[in-house]
Amino acid sequence: MSANPDDRSVPESAITGIQRPIMSSSLLWAVDVYGKVYSLSTARGRWERDRDPLLELKRVTTGQKRSWGVGCDHHVYLNIHHAEVPIRFREETYENQRWNPVDGFTDILLPTDRWAWSDLTGVTPLPLHSFLLPSDSWEWEGDWYVDQGGTGGEPTETGSWEYAVDFPANFFPEKKWNSCVRRRRWIRDRRYKASGLWTKIPLDDPKRTPIPLCDISCGGWKMSEQPGQYHFLWGVSQQGQVWFRSGILPEVPEGQCWEEVEAPKEVAQISAGPGDLLWAILWDGQLLVRKGISMDSPTGSSWAPVDSPPVKEGGAIHVAVGVSVVWVVTKDCKVWFRRGVNSHNPCGSGWISVGGEMMMVDVGLNDQVWGVGEDRGLYFRKNVTQSEPSGRGWVPVSAQLGHSIQNAQPSAGCEYKGLTEPSQGSVLTCADSLHRGEEPFLTATLETDCFTCTQKSFIPASDSFISSLMADREPLKPLAPTPQTSTAPELSQGEDSVASLALMCNVDLEAALSPQGEGASAGKAGAMGASSSVATYPLGLEHSPGVEEQEGPVWTWISGGGCDVDHIDQISWLSPSDPCSTALSIAPVELKAAPERKAKAATASKEPVEMSASVWVRKGSMRWWRDWKPFRWVDVGVALEESTNVNGNRDAIFFIYYTHYDEKKYLQVFMSDVMALVPVVRENSHHAFAVYTAERTKKRWPLVLTAQTEKDKTDWLTLLTGCCCEARGFMGRISRQALWSVTTKGDVMVHEPSPCLESQTQTLPCDMMFWLQVPGHLRCVESNSLGVVWGIGSNGTAWVYSGSGHTSGEVLPQGDVGNVHTQTDVRIVYIYENQRWNPMTGYTDKLLPTDRFPWSDDVGFTECTKSTTRPPSSEWFWVTEWAVDLGLPGGTDKEGWQYAADFPVMFRGNKSLKDFVRRRRWFRKCKISLLAPWQEVQPITLSDVTVLPCLAQSNIDQVSVWALSDKGDVLCRLGVTYQNPAGSSWLHIGTDQPFKSISIGGGHQVWAIAKDGAVFYRGSVSASNPAGECWYHIPSPPKQCLRQLSVGRTSVYAVDENSNLWYRQGLTPSYPQGSAWDLISNNVTKVSVGPLDQVWVIADRVPGCPMELSVPGAICHRLGVGPMQPKGQSWDYGIGGGWEHISVRGNATESARVGQPAAAAAPLTSTIPKSPMPARPPSSQENGTAVGL
Repeated sequence: MSANPDDRSVPESAITGIQRPIMSSSLLWAVDVYGKVYSLSTARGRWERDRDPLLELKRVTTGQKRSWGVGCDHHVYLNIHHAEVPIRFREETYENQRWNPVDGFTDILLPTDRWAWSDLTGVTPLPLHSFLLPSDSWEWEGDWYVDQGGTGGEPTETGSWEYAVDFPANFFPEKKWNSCVRRRRWIRDRRYKASGLWTKIPLDDPKRTPIPLCDISCGGWKMSEQPGQYHFLWGVSQQGQVWFRSGILPEVPEGQCWEEVEAPKEVAQISAGPGDLLWAILWDGQLLVRKGISMDSPTGSSWAPVDSPPVKEGGAIHVAVGVSVVWVVTKDCKVWFRRGVNSHNPCGSGWISVGGEMMMVDVGLNDQVWGVGEDRGLYFRKNVTQSEPSGRGWVPVSAQLGHSIQNAQPSAGCEYKGLTEPSQGSVLTCADSLHRGEEPFLTATLETDCFTCTQKSFIPASDSFISSLMADREPLKPLAPTPQTSTAPELSQGEDSVASLALMCNVDLEAALSPQGEGASAGKAGAMGASSSVATYPLGLEHSPGVEEQEGPVWTWISGGGCDVDHIDQISWLSPSDPCSTALSIAPVELKAAPERKAKAATASKEPVEMSASVWVRKGSMRWWRDWKPFRWVDVGVALEESTNVNGNRDAIFFIYYTHYDEKKYLQVFMSDVMALVPVVRENSHHAFAVYTAERTKKRWPLVLTAQTEKDKTDWLTLLTGCCCEARGFMGRISRQALWSVTTKGDVMVHEPSPCLESQTQTLPCDMMFWLQVPGHLRCVESNSLGVVWGIGSNGTAWVYSGSGHTSGEVLPQGDVGNVHTQTDVRIVYIYENQRWNPMTGYTDKLLPTDRFPWSDDVGFTECTKSTTRPPSSEWFWVTEWAVDLGLPGGTDKEGWQYAADFPVMFRGNKSLKDFVRRRRWFRKCKISLLAPWQEVQPITLSDVTVLPCLAQSNIDQVSVWALSDKGDVLCRLGVTYQNPAGSSWLHIGTDQPFKSISIGGGHQVWAIAKDGAVFYRGSVSASNPAGECWYHIPSPPKQCLRQLSVGRTSVYAVDENSNLWYRQGLTPSYPQGSAWDLISNNVTKVSVGPLDQVWVIADRVPGCPMELSVPGAICHRLGVGPMQPKGQSWDYGIGGGWEHISVRGNATESARVGQPAAAAAPLTSTIPKSPMPARPPSSQENGTAVGL
């Protein structure tokens, strides 16, 4: 008999009526406490009980178009869903003969030959009479016939023999003079006839009893190239052994035999996913994960333990696995979701508690989740998607029973009068399904004044109903019925629990539930005679007055592996009728408050609300720069998993999945550990960004990823940045004390300092600093502690920060729209044309093999042609065409060429007889336009700017801002305040030569560097005299040309053209020009001195940075700077490379100063300048090497 509702007879009225379109249907399977099997079709929407009245199953598992079940008789049952093409299997055998001179070809073979009837290899004898049907589910489609090679099975004159010299050899259809042996193939087809029926899988050994399985699970059908063709079937015996059904093929759905898989401990339950995930639960509630499952190794290689969810006692009792999700139910009926599970990381990363109380859950198609609630109702997890695999609420399955409802066992209002002998295979004989020494998952309770059997009142705890009858050896006396007027399904636990109703016995439930009740049972017992050992025990459960209807089955198991419910709005039986239907609560007070909640929710929202945890996931594909040899781009899968617990706290993990030597691996990054997310420029990738963590910052080895498009990169950066801010609690405005920096790409980064950043004893390491991107594109940024922030773009345009304070990529609030402006910037892209002189043709682009490319970058290592050179990103667009640059340093001829003897040497504009190579530079301008919290300051373009640093407690009405124009003129901005950071007008300061760097420090000290490297100090600058009076010339370091400087409260640092860092000694209030320059370090490109005299630099190279990622520009912090040691002691290496500018002049967060440790106070007597380049020594300084004079 078929269990498929689509196979049922069609009423005549349906035939004569209007034909409606038939939607594709799938089946949901469920089992009640009596072992009766029901199916629910998504098309019909009604529960249909299986037509076999003797079928009683304990567990059901569903795969692709087929289902398995464990019967109460310990047999495994198979149900093949109806298909257009039936399953056929072709049996074949070979008839072998040898020629002899007397009889010709005969079946009398030599002793060394193969069998007369054998397989293709001849090793196994296969006579025709040895072929038997595997089970009653198969039938022969015809008799044996000879394979005619496409002739339709009709015999031919040759008899389809193949000839050869001997066994084994190559056979040919033509007979030759030396053909001594021949063979032909016989074929017979058999067809699977039991589609839609539950049939027993044949035993491995018919003479032995079946393996007493207590659980079964199928999976693996998505692992092959043809999904649904192959299934892996797993089982667990009552002794805790794990079994695997081998040989399950499309043409052999029943498989071949059971193979035991060794497990470290006794297993209680197992679950397999459609992929290669397999989880198991031990008797003690612990969890195991099977690793190494593949098509070549379906049983896997090893077990890995996984900690169970953090519950007070018990542990896990049920696990359900999907494609990339794992759900667990603990002994307290709480539901848990495992984060970060996939084929690369089958163990996952952590547990998330999900709302609802369930007895068991099952993961179906597309990772949809079904469950049996604590009230024994069926539920569906709503809003489960790839981006949010944990869903958002539980929806009851509200389908009605079909026409076969008279066969279904009721769950409430039933009358128990007596117990009689069961039929063979009854669910009541399955006493072996009890848990060893465990209490049941849920104890059935009865209220003392109510004896009506409801959905909660009498619920067996294990696979069979008998387990609830064997807890007590004493028969219960009948209890007097009490009138009951309420029919509410919620019953509180009484003082006298009657979970143990009778001693262990054989029971016929159908007789017990018959309308005749006790009389029928007594009559049947009397007819059995004296040989019967049946005892009758009254259960004391009387029929409640006013309850006349049957409310449906009491469910114990559900399987949705073959049920497709992607669009639940099209399925009527999954539509909640009220907003409270998603809450799984069994407290009576909740039922009383339901109407109030319903009325309140109707005015607030139509969406069911559930206070539970959730997991949100976004997946995608990227390319990852593999950070070991051979270094190259690798295609990877990425996933961001964000979880929210019941308290509202959020956490996120970023996964990178890759394959190395056919082994699945993964990297995981907790977003709370991310220090920065920085867009970078990498070769052959225009959409790359780097992910820095504290550990990877120390190693100078960030995770570098590239997205497929610029939009994907922006979306991922926005998403990851938001998770980082939430993990660190940074969701407000940027403070005035923030540190600002700019990358080589022009991205603006900011760091919120803590008091320990400049502490003398417990300094925050640079690699622990979290950098956040701010919208905008600039070349440099300067700030102070009053919140005045100025920046200069690549084209020299001045900008002031308008104070929106939101991170990059965020949707700005409506109130901040006035602070957001359209920011534009123009950048020049350069490429070089290279040529070599030839005696025959003169200068040509035919270079030597060791030369650089004909079109290249500045160093010649990268080929850059006009056609292949692109703007920095898709946000940029060209605004000019390619043109020759005639302003190269060193001069050019009238065509823009520079000449040299060879590559690479110093180029010059005049050609000589020894010049054999030449080059010229081409440029093209590109432009970017974006919305950012930056306001333009017109009309003068600037090359440098500086803002007066001040302490946090300072109260200054006017903020001094000095700047240099692109022509080298010195300017002073008037009217700058925190409310008006752009100021009102420019005041020109006279100079006798153009300047290239300027800085203002504490006490209005103004220092500047001329374009020839000379240093100047501006005297008499004050708040009342912002322009000062005159310039004083300061001698430069010997044989050095300075290019940039920064002035703090009492110190001045400068950087020369050779990247050396200098400190100005002898600065006093009476002699502010100082006395001499001291060399601090080399390998420095920029320096910034803050209001506390703290020193931060941009280093060209840092120790430990691999050459493969050796990108110039890393942030470094000078440690040990204090009043007694103004030059500091050592370097702390921070994030990098790819940084171009830093400003710490706004950080006036001062910590309590303490005395220097004795070891740190030792004088630095070395006369050899050192830099951040040397490797870190194995000392107490974790982030730097002492460098200085």
